[in-house]
Amino acid sequence: MRIAALDIGGTSIKSGIWNGADTSELKENDTNASLGGKHLMERTLKIVGSYSDFDAIGISTAGQVDVQNGIICYANDNIPGYTGTKIREIFEKEFGVPVFADNDVNAAAYGEMAHGAAKGLSDFLCLTYGTGIGGAFVTNSKVYYGSTYCGASFGGIVVHPEDIVPGVDFSGCYEKYASATALVQSAMAVDASLDTGRKIFEAASRPEIKKVIDGWIDEIVYGLITLIHVFNPTDIIMGGGVMAQNYVINRVKMQIFKNVYPQTRGVCLHQAKLGNRAGLVGAAYMAQKLLEQN
Repeated sequence: MRIAALDIGGTSIKSGIWNGADTSELKENDTNASLGGKHLMERTLKIVGSYSDFDAIGISTAGQVDVQNGIICYANDNIPGYTGTKIREIFEKEFGVPVFADNDVNAAAYGEMAHGAAKGLSDFLCLTYGTGIGGAFVTNSKVYYGSTYCGASFGGIVVHPEDIVPGVDFSGCYEKYASATALVQSAMAVDASLDTGRKIFEAASRPEIKKVIDGWIDEIVYGLITLIHVFNPTDIIMGGGVMAQNYVINRVKMQIFKNVYPQTRGVCLHQAKLGNRAGLVGAAYMAQKLLEQN
């Protein structure tokens, strides 16, 4: 079995071949997102076409995906004209094999469930902290999509209502304060050279930078307190490059257990294991499931 896997992000497109256990023939290309959805489809068709003899295609993509119909039901202006793209139809017509397409965070959750930190779990929350905050809610081993495929948009939790500006997307919301982007913005206000997460944590011994990091971790905790009380989950998977820092996950755990009901303190917080391969693995895994059903 060979499954072509594709992970379409805002800045790069990762691809490879899944054999049911691992990925090989890995490639990474620039997305060139500003050139729009039509160009993106032409580009990704060429990338997939560079592989041979595959039986199905799994696609993880930025944007919200109508999984049932394989359509991008919403994408922001980072990829102009992407909304409405019939991504499954385009790839099925080109290659004549079954195609599975889903939002990147949902795909990452499936990847972690199949081969990562959530292996063996049938119910969990998954959050990724990056440019924004993505979320997935898995129950009975299936992603909950919501009525319009916007379910588990955890980045939209209101944590600072005093900062809400009518008509401004996500003002006052979780991702404005707890994303990796928010961390970088706060650090750069102190030292403009700290423009990446790596640089920030390398400077963590400086008291003023540690204060920034700890304040950002507090923001992470605010959103998690709400999620823990709403869902009462047994497990939460936390992904994104910044979550690879043990200091972050350990401090989050310490702060969480001080601030949730005693009955909910059994929740286990896990660092995601698959890193930036999670979406690729998850999309391939679901395409494998689709192939097995046919």
